[in-house]
Amino acid sequence: MPRLRFAFPAGAGRRAPRSVIPGFRLSLGLTLLYLGLIVMLPIGALLLKAADVGFWGYIAIITSPRTLASFQITITTAAAAALFNAVYGLGLAWVLVRYEFPGKRLLDAMVDVPFALPTAVAGLALTALFAKNGWFGAPLAQWGIQVAYAPAGIVCAMAFTSIPFVVRTVQPVLEDMEPELEEAAATLGATDFTIFRRVIFPTLFPAFLAGTSLAFARSLGEFGAVVFIAGNQPFRTEIVALLTFIRLEEYDYAAAAAIAVTMLGLAFLMLLVVNAVQTWHQRSAMGEG
Repeated sequence: MPRLRFAFPAGAGRRAPRSVIPGFRLSLGLTLLYLGLIVMLPIGALLLKAADVGFWGYIAIITSPRTLASFQITITTAAAAALFNAVYGLGLAWVLVRYEFPGKRLLDAMVDVPFALPTAVAGLALTALFAKNGWFGAPLAQWGIQVAYAPAGIVCAMAFTSIPFVVRTVQPVLEDMEPELEEAAATLGATDFTIFRRVIFPTLFPAFLAGTSLAFARSLGEFGAVVFIAGNQPFRTEIVALLTFIRLEEYDYAAAAAIAVTMLGLAFLMLLVVNAVQTWHQRSAMGEG
């Protein structure tokens, strides 16, 4: 009598290896719960509060002269701070990765000081330094340069609190770069500037753009460090975060929500533009490769 043979699919009797990470359903549920409670619920409440004023009321709030002035001051100073951090942060990351010198670890640790230092303390310290009788403010005052209670002070405060974003995003990419690429370019006769422009910077660009964008976003929403050194003069040194706080103190919650929603929309728009630029850069790099 012939024996019956049954064919089982390969691996049918094997158990899937266990993982220390929870299952997909549990992980997805916890993620959605966190996203809903911590992110979506406050944003939804903010949108509902802003909707109370209606469309034309919203337009009237955000187009008032004081609100437009605060938006202009905030965006221009945040852009100036992000531009400074883009150049200085890239240079600082380069020095920390490429050179060895006494005090390097101390300098590397000091990069994270703005993360650990309360922003109000940073604002007070900057105000004391750049006041007209301060260590830095007194020499600058002799040249007619005012930092404290001026837009320049806002830029200083924003740059101080957002510099780690650029350094910490660029630094790991620099550390992982293979020196053989630069050596090969040098043997082919490329100058130092050409090596940086054609070899190093294209590799750094996604991280550089991400760090600069995070620094700009942090500067847009900075409050504690700016409120002390800015002087809070309407139409001159009043930022959007401070104007929102003033509207809350006046119990004008709808106006505060409308201004906050506008800043939220600008932040989302900036993220979309950054993601589009990064996607375009990756596709162009793959096309060249």
